[in-house]
Amino acid sequence: MDFRGRVLLAPLTKGGNLPFRRLCVAYGCTTTMSEMAYAFQVVRKRPTELALLRKHADEPCFGVQIAASKPDVAIEAGRAAIERGASWIDLNCGCPIHDVVRRGMGATLLQRPAHLGRLVETMVKELSVPVTVKIRLGWSEDDKNASEVARIIEESGAKALSVHGRTREQRYSKAADWDWIAKIVTERTIPVIGNGDILTWYEARDMQLKSGCASVMVGRGALIKPWIFREIAEGREYQPNAEQRIGIYRQWIGYQKEHFRIDEKGRKRAMFFMPWHLGFLCRYRPLPAAQYYEQSKVHPLMQTRLVDLDEVSTLERLLRDPREQVHQLLADALWDSVDDAETIARFHTIAAAHPPTNSESAEVAVAHG
Repeated sequence: MDFRGRVLLAPLTKGGNLPFRRLCVAYGCTTTMSEMAYAFQVVRKRPTELALLRKHADEPCFGVQIAASKPDVAIEAGRAAIERGASWIDLNCGCPIHDVVRRGMGATLLQRPAHLGRLVETMVKELSVPVTVKIRLGWSEDDKNASEVARIIEESGAKALSVHGRTREQRYSKAADWDWIAKIVTERTIPVIGNGDILTWYEARDMQLKSGCASVMVGRGALIKPWIFREIAEGREYQPNAEQRIGIYRQWIGYQKEHFRIDEKGRKRAMFFMPWHLGFLCRYRPLPAAQYYEQSKVHPLMQTRLVDLDEVSTLERLLRDPREQVHQLLADALWDSVDDAETIARFHTIAAAHPPTNSESAEVAVAHG
């Protein structure tokens, strides 16, 4: 397993389910990761947690991320993932959410580097595939210990290290610090994978050149445009219009129906994800390098609020609508339609019944939240 020269799909809680990963693969992603799985729930054989470990045949290289604090639990969960096709196991040491940190996992491990080292060392010794670790820069702005943690992780035998360029305290409120990622790259010999604020192919290129990282990892950028992997691979923007994006979303629906099944129970499961995903997909805007490259060098486009001034079609305006009630209606229409033409007709009906107000269409937070 070579962790250099890759563009990885980040482990996305709720977003990185199997149908969405298949969509990313269809648009150029060659290295996917599961949603973060609680190791103790995997060991207890909780069905919803075991489902996170499932790999599809379309995925050429699939890694499973686990959250754990105890070596024996991490090992048992890692073996369960390997049995289901994982090419490597990633230990989460960056998740900022309360439920994870209160259990002594995720970003809490940044505050316990010696314990983290022992945990990684044991996993490396006992698991038959490479072990990697994903970290943040530290717990807070006043407690950035990523250099120390990265050293311990490498000395403990991890094959690669992913660095999200923010602290636990920052969540997603500030731009990712790629200077810090560059610092860690110079200090370590194992591959360092840079992560944070990648929304365009040219930002991916520039951030990798700036930091010298071995690979890059894309998270929210993929939720907004799953075709970002195609853009990065080709070194140019792919700008699907509204009709083309509806076709992409219908392709995604097909994967969901195959995975969740088409009965009422399957629909209910899919609807847990679809409106949430549409809350990210509605933030898509074409960001051609000719127009936005210089702006991206000043501040990441991921963290930039853009004003919608261009005249767009009814369908485009609908796909950009940020309202949750509209996302639910779109999800229902996508699921119920038999082809693109019927979907478009249903979408026009939704647009007529729910026209956007000025406050809903004037400004877009490209990827806030």
